Amino acid sequence: MPLRPILLPADPQTPFPPVEWALREPCGLLAIGGDLSIERLLNAYRHGIFPWYSEGQPILWWSPDPRAVFETRCFALPSRFRRSLRQLPWRVTADQAFDAVINACASVPRRHQDGTWIVPEMLEAYRQFHEAGHAHSIEVWSGDRLVGGLYGVAIGRMFYGESMFSLESGASKAALGALMSRMREWGWPLLDAQVENPHLMQLGARRMPRTDFSQTVSELVRQSGNTGNWSALFGEIDTAQLAASRPALET
Repeated sequence: MPLRPILLPADPQTPFPPVEWALREPCGLLAIGGDLSIERLLNAYRHGIFPWYSEGQPILWWSPDPRAVFETRCFALPSRFRRSLRQLPWRVTADQAFDAVINACASVPRRHQDGTWIVPEMLEAYRQFHEAGHAHSIEVWSGDRLVGGLYGVAIGRMFYGESMFSLESGASKAALGALMSRMREWGWPLLDAQVENPHLMQLGARRMPRTDFSQTVSELVRQSGNTGNWSALFGEIDTAQLAASRPALET
């Protein structure tokens, strides 16, 4: 196992090193360099690898162990939050405001976080990824005002969550709940949340060993999925529907 991250060559077709070569400290750092082309991003996500770096750093590629994931079959929004949703005039859509969502994810302040990892190069790369039909946004609206959302990457029947934001309390939870509900309907079993934090664990994320995660991903990305714009496919979910939704294990 290498003692430092692998330097990627310029050719985006070059395979990534095995994820087992990722460093233990910092946890999951696998490779450095390369670019954020669509081809390389597809190559990375198909192996459960994602870019994550700050302004002034080279591109860093990660495969942490364990992985934070949500399982659609048992995901449920907290019952208290579901009750509060009945009083909110929100509706949830997909791929109607990708630029607005990713810009908000990059700019809305978060508790205990200074700055953002969604640097200008990342913004442009994921906009192109969205136009190619691989990156998607979930939007929460109050009337015509965007109050929350998330974005991520879909390949096959696998969804990789990247970031979410709220301008009103609970809006990002509503976005996650709506996405999980649709994924459950589509037969998509897993949403990758990358690295655990207290907020994700409170929402029901669990730790998955990297070996299990990699095996699951390798199967799901080869299956038929939903490439292209999700606006019509996803439709619209209002808060009454979201409040009534139940996971398979509750029914």
